Amino acid sequence: MLTVTGLRLGFQAGRSTLAAVDGVSFAISRGETFALLGESGCGKSVTAQGIMRLLPAAGRVLGGSVRLDGSELLALPEAEMRSFRGGRMAMIFQEPATSLNPVLTVGRQIGEVLERHLGLAGAAARERMVELLRQVGIADPERRLDEYPFQLSGGMKQRVMIAIALAGEPDLLIADEPTTALDVTVQAQILDLLAQLQRERGMGMLLITHDLGVVARMAHRIGVMYAGELVEVAGREEFFGAPRHPYTQALFAALPDVSRRGQRLVTIPGQVPALAAMPAGCRFADRCPHVMAVCRERAPAWRVAGEGHALRCHWQGGGQAEQFAGHAVSELDLDSGRPFLAVADLKVHFPIRRGLLQRTVGHVRAVDGVSLAVSAGRTLALVGESGCGKTTVGKALLQLVPPTAGSVRLGETELAGLKGRRLRAARRHMQMVFQDPFSSLNPRLRVGEIIAEGIAALRVDAGGDPAAVVQALLAQVGLPADAAARYPHEFSGGQRQRIAIARALAVQPELLICDEPTSALDVSVQAQILNLLKNLQAELGVAYLFITHNFAVVEYLAHDVAVMYLGRIVERGRAEEVLQSPHHPYTQVLLSAVPAPRLDANVQPVRLAGETPSPADPPSGCHFHPRCPKAQALCRERYPETTELSATHAVACHFPG
Repeated sequence: MLTVTGLRLGFQAGRSTLAAVDGVSFAISRGETFALLGESGCGKSVTAQGIMRLLPAAGRVLGGSVRLDGSELLALPEAEMRSFRGGRMAMIFQEPATSLNPVLTVGRQIGEVLERHLGLAGAAARERMVELLRQVGIADPERRLDEYPFQLSGGMKQRVMIAIALAGEPDLLIADEPTTALDVTVQAQILDLLAQLQRERGMGMLLITHDLGVVARMAHRIGVMYAGELVEVAGREEFFGAPRHPYTQALFAALPDVSRRGQRLVTIPGQVPALAAMPAGCRFADRCPHVMAVCRERAPAWRVAGEGHALRCHWQGGGQAEQFAGHAVSELDLDSGRPFLAVADLKVHFPIRRGLLQRTVGHVRAVDGVSLAVSAGRTLALVGESGCGKTTVGKALLQLVPPTAGSVRLGETELAGLKGRRLRAARRHMQMVFQDPFSSLNPRLRVGEIIAEGIAALRVDAGGDPAAVVQALLAQVGLPADAAARYPHEFSGGQRQRIAIARALAVQPELLICDEPTSALDVSVQAQILNLLKNLQAELGVAYLFITHNFAVVEYLAHDVAVMYLGRIVERGRAEEVLQSPHHPYTQVLLSAVPAPRLDANVQPVRLAGETPSPADPPSGCHFHPRCPKAQALCRERYPETTELSATHAVACHFPG
C-alpha cells in the first residue's frame, strides 16, 4: 500500500543543506504494522513528516519516492495533497498538548476532518463524533465534545488525537511515539485500541517508537534507524529471536530487567553524529564494539541474514556478543532495619477557592495519609499513575510544598513545620533530581556555577578549592572537565540529567529524591543514568526515593516498592514481594499492563474501567472500587485497613490475594 524508495530529507542551514534522512526505503501492506525504532535524533519523526509532507519551514525533500496505492505523493500539488492528508493517511503526533488547538472545542476539531473528507455536517457529524469518542474509550462523549483540550487528562488528549486521525477513515495511520508520556494502564488501552481498529479496518500502520515492549506487542516488521539510515529490517520473530546489527544488540542489552539486577547495564558510548559531521563510512563505527578498518572507509551495503531479514554491516558475527554482558556492581549492605527517613500519615491538601471573596469550597486531597520509610543505602520506588500524588510526596518531604498534617522525620529531626536556617540545614541531607532537567537548570548560569551554587548557599565544607570540587563532581557523574564552562543548552538530555545529579550531590546528601529522572530518555541514555545511580549508591551509600511509573526500572534498581493510588499507599513491601506476588488488584493491573520486550511474554493485560477519580472528590469507601474487577459491597462502604502479609509486605485491601 505504501512504498518509500530512497527517501532523502534535509534541513537548510545557511547556504548548505544537511541530510537528516538519507536513502530510506521500506514498504507497508494493508493490515500491517511497520515499526521504526531508534534513539532520538536518528530521523524517525522527520521520515514521518516527509511522508505526510509536513516538514518544517527549513525542511527540504532532496530525493526519493513516496507512493500510496500508486500515487506519487512527493509530486502532488499542495491542494491535492490535502485530500490525502487526513483522508487517505493520518498522523498521531507525539505531544497531544501541543498538536491540539487550545481555542477550539474537541467537537470542532473532529468536525473539521468529517466535513472536509466525508462531507458530514450537522446532526450526522455530531452522531459520528460521539461514536468516534466512544470507540477510543472516552466516557460521556456527548459532554466531552463541548470541552476544550485543557479540560482533559494526558491520556484523554491522546485519545482525542487518535479520534481526529481516525475520523477520515484513513488507509494508513502514522503513530509517532503515541504512548511515550502515558501511564502503563493508559498505554495498554491505547495499544489495544489501535490493534482493534487495525483489524476492523485493515489499516496499514507506521509506528515510531523507542520502546521495545511496544514493538513486541504491536509490530509485524521492524526497521532499526540510525543517523538517518535504516541499518536492519526484520520480521518480528527474527528481530526478537536473533538481532544481528551491533546497534540493535546494544539497544536490547541496555534494557533494565530483574535478571540484570546485580550488573551494570550496557551503554552505547558517544552520541548520534551531528548532521554536519556524518562519517564517511559506517555511521555507527565510532560507537561500535566490532569496528574494523573497512567500517571507517566505506559504508556497508545491504546483505540478507534470513528470510525477510536484512542489515547493513561489515561485521559478519552472529547473535548477542559477549561485549554486551553486564559487569557486576557491588552493593553496600546498609540495611540496619532502622529507617533513615520515616514518614507517618503525611497529608497535603490544596484548597479550592471560588467566588469574588475566594472562599474555600473544598480541598484537593493530593496526598491523603501516606506512611513510608527509607533505609540508608537502599532504594524505595514510589509507583502509580499520573495524578496519584507521587511528585507531591517528594516535594512535601523537602518542604517545597507545606504538608497539611503528618510527620516527616529525617534521623532524629522532625522536618514538618521547620523554617529558615533550620530548614536549610536539614535540606543539606536531602536533595531532589527533577523530571525535566532542562527546566530545572538555570539557563543563564554555566554548569560550574550551577553545581557550586548549592555548596555556597548551604555553606557546605566541601574540603578544597570550589573549582576542584566541581571538577571532581563532574568526573563522578561521567562528564568532561570542560563541561563546567558551558551552558545547559549545549548538552543532550542525558547529559543535562547528569548535571542535575551532580548539583544534588554537591551538598553531600544522604537521600536523593529522583522524580521520573529517566522517563523522557532513550534506553541507551537511561542505562547510563541507572548505572550512575547504582554506582553512587555503592560508593557513597546514598538512599533513593525513586518516583516512577516504569516497572522495568523498578525491577532493576529498587530494593523496596510502595504503590500509590489517589493519594494513598495501597501496597508496599520488598521489590521481589510486590513485583512477583502482588496482592492489591491495582498492583496486579499495573504489572499486567507493562509491555515486555520479548515474544514469550504471555501476560494478558487486565482492562481497567474508567478514568482515575478526581482527588477533589474521591469515591466513598475504597478509592479503587469504581475501577476494581473484584469490588464488593464492603468496598463501597469503608476504606480497608492495612493487612500485614509478612514482616515487610502490607496491603490496603478488603480481599487481598
